[in-house]
Amino acid sequence: MVENSALFEDLRRLQGARVLCIGDVMLDRFVYGAVDRISPEAPIPVLLVKHEKHMLGGAGNVVANIAALGAKAELVAVTGDDMAGREVAQQLEQLGIAASLEKDASRATIVKSRFISASQQILRVDREKAEAVSKDVEDRVAARVEAALPGCGAIILSDYKKGLLTDTLVRRVIEMARAADVPVIVDPKGQDFARYRGASAITPNRKELEAASGMSVGSDDAARAAAMKIVIECSIPAVLATRSQDGMSLVTLNDAPAHIPANVREVYDVSGAGDTVIATFASAVAVGATMRNAALLANIAAGIVVGKSGTATARPEEIEQALDTGYAVEKQDYRRKSKSVTKQAAAERADAWRARGFTVGFTNGCFDLLHPGHIATLRQAKAACDYLVVGVNSDASVKRLKGPERPVQDETARAAVLSAMEMVDLVVVFEEDTPMALLEAIRPEVLVKGGQYKLEEVVGYELVTSYGGRIVRAEMEDGFSTTNTIAKMAG
Repeated sequence: MVENSALFEDLRRLQGARVLCIGDVMLDRFVYGAVDRISPEAPIPVLLVKHEKHMLGGAGNVVANIAALGAKAELVAVTGDDMAGREVAQQLEQLGIAASLEKDASRATIVKSRFISASQQILRVDREKAEAVSKDVEDRVAARVEAALPGCGAIILSDYKKGLLTDTLVRRVIEMARAADVPVIVDPKGQDFARYRGASAITPNRKELEAASGMSVGSDDAARAAAMKIVIECSIPAVLATRSQDGMSLVTLNDAPAHIPANVREVYDVSGAGDTVIATFASAVAVGATMRNAALLANIAAGIVVGKSGTATARPEEIEQALDTGYAVEKQDYRRKSKSVTKQAAAERADAWRARGFTVGFTNGCFDLLHPGHIATLRQAKAACDYLVVGVNSDASVKRLKGPERPVQDETARAAVLSAMEMVDLVVVFEEDTPMALLEAIRPEVLVKGGQYKLEEVVGYELVTSYGGRIVRAEMEDGFSTTNTIAKMAG
C-alpha cells in the first residue's frame, strides 16, 4: 500500500511542476434560467435566463486544473479570430497561464453552450469546425511547442478530435519530447491509439478503452487485459483507464496493475473529470512522482470535481483534506467535509447546491464572542434557506472596524466555533471590511441581516435583489452584544 505520507509529499511538490499542454481549447457557456411556459411559436420550452457562466473547456480546462494545483501551466492551442477567442485568452491570462494561441481566421473558436433549468440541461448548442488545421497552422503550432519545450516536466496532448492534433502534429510533438526526455501523457479520442505511439502514458475512459481494444472492461481483470493490449500493440508503456463507478486501473508493461476504487462521495456532474485526471496525473509525473502515486492523486482530484457544478477544478487543500480524512488505496471515504473554506470553494459549492434546486443563504459578521443574539440570527438564517454560508471578518478587518483591542478570538478560533454549529453549512473568512466580494462570488438567493438595519443599509441589497434574491431581516435578541459581553467580563 502507498502510505498517505508519500502522497502528501508528492502533493506538496506539485507547485514545482511545469506542464505544457497542446490541444483543443474551448469556451464552455452555462446558461441558467427557468422554464414556465411553452413557446406560442412552436412546441418548445421558453427559457427565462437568470444568469450565465463562462468557463474554459477542453484543453483550457486541463490547464485550469494544472494551475489550480499550484503548478505552472502552459498552453499551445488554436482559436478563431473572434470574440470567444479573445475571452479564452483573457480567462487564461486571469489564471496566470502562459498561453501561446495561434489565431486561425478560417475557424471559429469552439463554444459549447449548455442551457439549464431546474437542474436539468435542456439544450446544448455547439459552435465548432472539426476539420484538420492547415499545414501552415500545424507548422506554426509545432514551432510554438518547440519554443515552449525547454524546462517542461511533462507534456499533455489533450485530444478532443477537433482538428488541431493531426497525426503528423502528434508524431512531431512526441518526437520532440522524446528527444528532450520529457514524458508525454495523452488524453485520447477515437479508436486508433496507435497514432499516439511513443507516448509515455495514455488516459482513456471505459468507453474509449473498449473501442480501441475491442474488448470489454467490465472487471478488473478485463480492464487489465484490454489495457495490456494497448501497451503492447501501440508501444505505450502505461495506460491509466478511468472506469466511472469502478474507479481507475493503472496498467504498465513491467509492474503489477493497480486497481483504484472509485471514491465514495456524491456525484453531481462528471463534465471535465477526465481533464482533472490527466492534469493531476501529468503534474505529479512532472515532479518525479511514481505513476502509481500520480494515479492515486488523480483519483482523489477526480472525486472532488464530480461533486461540483460544470467544468471545475480541484485545489491542493481539497486533496489534502481528503487525505486527512483517512484516504487509502483499498478503502476511501470523502464524506467528511471541512466547513471552513475559501471564497472560490464556497462559490463552487453554492453553484452545486443551486443546480440541484436548493436555496443558498448568506449572513456575515465578526462573531467575536458568540452569544444568544448570534444564535438567534443564525437559526433564523438557516430557516430561510436550505444551505447557509456564513462570512466572517478576518482579524485585520475586525481591528479596522472595532478597534485595536479586537478581536478577542482570532479568525481561526471564530471559524472553528461557527463550523461546529449544525445550522451552519460553510464558513468563509474574508479580508475586506464588507462581504461584497464574497456575495458577488456566492450569489445567494437569501441574504440575512439583523432587523436593526434598513433594507438600503444592508451590504449587498442591490446585488441580491438584482437577480431575484431576497433580504431577510432577523429578529434581534435584546440585551446581547459582543461589546456588552466584553464590558461585563472587564467588571
